[in-house]
Amino acid sequence: MIPREKLDQLITRHEELEHAMAAGGEMSGDEFSRLSKEYAELSPIVEAARTLRAVKQEMDDLAGLVADPETDPEMRGLAEEELSGLKRRLPELERELQILLLPRDAADEKNAILEIRAGTGGEEAALFAADLFNMYRRYAELRGWTFEVMSASESDMGGYKEVIVLVSGKGVFARLKYESGGHRVQRVPETEAGGRIHTSAATVAVLPEAEDVDIEIADKDLRIDVFRASGPGGQSVNTTDSAVRITHLPTGIVVQQQDEKSQHKNREKAMKVLRSRLYEAERARAAAERAAARKGQIGSGDRSERVRTYNFPQGRVTDHRINLTLYKLDQVLAGEALDEIIAALIADDQAAELAAMEADA
Repeated sequence: MIPREKLDQLITRHEELEHAMAAGGEMSGDEFSRLSKEYAELSPIVEAARTLRAVKQEMDDLAGLVADPETDPEMRGLAEEELSGLKRRLPELERELQILLLPRDAADEKNAILEIRAGTGGEEAALFAADLFNMYRRYAELRGWTFEVMSASESDMGGYKEVIVLVSGKGVFARLKYESGGHRVQRVPETEAGGRIHTSAATVAVLPEAEDVDIEIADKDLRIDVFRASGPGGQSVNTTDSAVRITHLPTGIVVQQQDEKSQHKNREKAMKVLRSRLYEAERARAAAERAAARKGQIGSGDRSERVRTYNFPQGRVTDHRINLTLYKLDQVLAGEALDEIIAALIADDQAAELAAMEADA
């Protein structure tokens, strides 16, 4: 049951924001932007709350009509039928509102840094990493996001040993965060002459893009090395010391960038990746503390866990976290059906959060 007082407070706040923005006055651009953002976040909640209240009021009116002995029998029959339909609809409306009221992940609206690395399987794993890269690139295109390669280490056959991408747009991290983990492919490799099915793997890490205000990095905590960039096979990319390696001394995290010819640009990109890795490490630490405090929590969410298998002979994709199997391998790898998996993961996550809140209540 959602407390009436809480809904009253949210509706009142929504009305206050509406009046404040309409009045304008001496409000600065930053203040107007802040109020607009809060108003936009509250709007779907308030709309759902008003719909729920209207349905409950209508149910009361119909119940009164049904109970009134003076109601015409034909009218009573219509009222009973309508009341029955609203009773079936009520739990769905209450659940929708509960989901809207769930605590939001502060990073959901951020851009994301997507890191894909080939795992076990040699050249075939690198080719699979390239398949994942292309899947996310197409998915980003379908959602109108921008997809900027920050660094890439290619294999001899055109796969990726490692590729790091900045994905920018609305609600990027909210959807891509479910892609973190171990991805496995089962197929006959291009490198295999015997036609036997092999299993290879790649890992995906999705980090919210951190801003300066999210994480502070002291200069004394950094060791910055510059060196000459080199390409695949060791050939020289350029003749200047433009490549940058940054080591964060307290954590031992190392980031290296050499894709740009400018040392300054490489350093800028490396700092962006480092900042996001540190931000995500802090988020993971806080999440681990919350999980430890909640008894009965299941699953660690560790990135080393296998999250999904792509089976080419059977044309299927299985997400092991929710036991979902789709026989749409081509559509998933084309980015078209990936949203079906992500939507199911979001729904499962929301159900777990609701259950936890009810258990804690």
